[in-house]
Amino acid sequence: MTNLAHLPSRGVVGISGEDRVAFLQGLVSNDVAQAAPGRAVWAAFLTPQGKWLADFFVFFDGDRLLLECEGTQAAMLVQRLGRYRLRSRVTLSDLSEVFRVYAAWGSPPAVPADCLMAPDPRLPQAGWRILTARALPETATAAAWDAHRLALGLPDGSRDMEAEKSVLLEAGFDELAGVSWSKGCYMGQELTARTKYRGLVKRRLVPVAFAGMAPEPGTPITRNGAEVGTLRSALGEAGLALVRLDALDGPLLCGGAPLSVRVPDWMYLPAAAG
Repeated sequence: MTNLAHLPSRGVVGISGEDRVAFLQGLVSNDVAQAAPGRAVWAAFLTPQGKWLADFFVFFDGDRLLLECEGTQAAMLVQRLGRYRLRSRVTLSDLSEVFRVYAAWGSPPAVPADCLMAPDPRLPQAGWRILTARALPETATAAAWDAHRLALGLPDGSRDMEAEKSVLLEAGFDELAGVSWSKGCYMGQELTARTKYRGLVKRRLVPVAFAGMAPEPGTPITRNGAEVGTLRSALGEAGLALVRLDALDGPLLCGGAPLSVRVPDWMYLPAAAG
C-alpha cells in the first residue's frame, strides 16, 4: 500500500546561481554535493557555536538547489543564509507558495514526471519526499505521517529541537545521515566533531509511549522526583522526548503519567546507557 500525505506545514527555499553548491557547502552539516536527481541530502544549519537553527532536505533541481524546510522557517533561512552570501554568486528566495511538499511511505508512489522525488535519506522505512507545483491525490493525512515518523523516532525540526540550544548528535543526526564527517569545514563543525569524538552526548531524543494520551509537549520528565528530560513532539499515546542517558532505564513519569522508552534499532547508545 502506498501512503501519500500532503505536508502543509513545510516550505521550500530556492538557491540559484553558479556558486550555490560551494556557498551552501560551507554553511551546513552535510555534503551538499551529494544532492542529485533522485537523491536528497538531509542537513542542518547551525550557529557558529554548533547549536541547531534549522534542518532541511536539499533537492537537486537543475541549476538550483531546493531546501525543503519548516514553512515557518523559510523566511528566516533566506535572511540568515543571505548574511553569508558576501561575494558568492547566489540568489535566495522563498518558494513556499510555488511548491507543495508530500511524504510517501509503504510502496513507492507513482507521481508525474515533473515532480521532484527522492528517498528520505534518514531511513529506508521513512519512504520518500516529494516536491511539486501540482496537487497530488492523497491517500493519507499529515497526522498519519506524523504517527509514522514518531514510530521511527525521526525528529521534526523545532517541535523536537530548540533553536540555539540543541546539539545535532542528541537528535540522531549522526546515525540518520545528517552529518558528513569528511567534507571539510562548515559553520558549527568544531562543536559537532568534539561532541562525537569526545563522547560528550549526555541526552538523546528517544521515542516514548504512554498508556493514555500523552501530556503537552514541554512537560518535564522525572525519575525518582528529579527532572531528567522533557517531552517534545507527541501525538496520541506516542511522542519523542529528550532524556538523560543515565535515566533511560526508568522508571519515568511525565506530568504524573508513567512512560516507557523504546530505543529504535538504528540508534547507537553507549553500552552503559543501553
